[in-house]
Amino acid sequence: MPVPPLDIPAVEAALESRLRRRLDEVDKRLAAAVESEAPFVAQAARHLLDAGGKRFRPLLVLLGSEFGEAESPGVIPAALVVELTHVATLYHDDVMDEAALRRGAPSANARWDNTVAILTGDWLFARASDIVADLGPEAVRLQARTFSRLVQGQIRESRGPRPGDDPLEHYLSVVEDKTGSLIATSVLFGAKLAGAAEPVQQALFAFGGRLGTAFQLADDIIDVTSEPAESGKTPGTDLREGIATLPALLALQSTDPADAQLQRLLRADLTDDTLHAEALLLLRRHTAVDAARAFVARRADEARTHLQGVPDTSARAALAALCDLVVTRSG
Repeated sequence: MPVPPLDIPAVEAALESRLRRRLDEVDKRLAAAVESEAPFVAQAARHLLDAGGKRFRPLLVLLGSEFGEAESPGVIPAALVVELTHVATLYHDDVMDEAALRRGAPSANARWDNTVAILTGDWLFARASDIVADLGPEAVRLQARTFSRLVQGQIRESRGPRPGDDPLEHYLSVVEDKTGSLIATSVLFGAKLAGAAEPVQQALFAFGGRLGTAFQLADDIIDVTSEPAESGKTPGTDLREGIATLPALLALQSTDPADAQLQRLLRADLTDDTLHAEALLLLRRHTAVDAARAFVARRADEARTHLQGVPDTSARAALAALCDLVVTRSG
């Protein structure tokens, strides 16, 4: 597997060198973690790992560990746990979304079938559970509660808001569970296993939750605005699946009569290619995209405020830079 680039602007040189070395170790151990006596299982499990990925969650584990004893033996295994958990969810998400592309390559369900993709995701969850078991009961409990929130978020997204619920508030709470929870756990895992002070752990956990929601909301914008060559995914997947994400939800709030056609499309069945293409084009041109970008910037700013509760170090500066990076991604 290729070592992912370290996409943190202006990170301090010594910290960057340390992070690169440790991310390289994470990647090597990820490759070992997905080996199996059954060659096809290993091939299917390596499929998305070999396709690349940002290793964003392992990076957060490592940055969290910088507020304690960064070389503590549990830190790298925790980075494996969060990445294996994340990749497992991608296999399941692609089945639910009927996605054809992931990370610029055919999704597992497209290459094989839904059964292989679902079972591969299950197998990766099992591998993560096996590794976290060696980190002690507190780590197991944290992983279990995070997994519970991931599944809860997915179920609530699939079911949609209840009658009388605000659709935007419902979606934001779904994002907090589905994406924010694992990103918050990532930075907390690093701090906890490195022995950081309890107030620092809590501040980093709150930071991670806010950063995680901003990260997902930025992805919502990218899903609308990017092309497959840029994002490695099929654009407008959520629209086709009938899931209204941030740009669509903001467009649906408009009271401008000129938006009536877009709003009709956003409420319609967009499995039809022609209707889907029209909806995607209109949404890309709508002011809701800029409003969504401003929303992401506010969430990133909220994340940054939680860093006031941690020591002023190069690791804190790197975490603050990640807030800027999330906003840039949505641009």
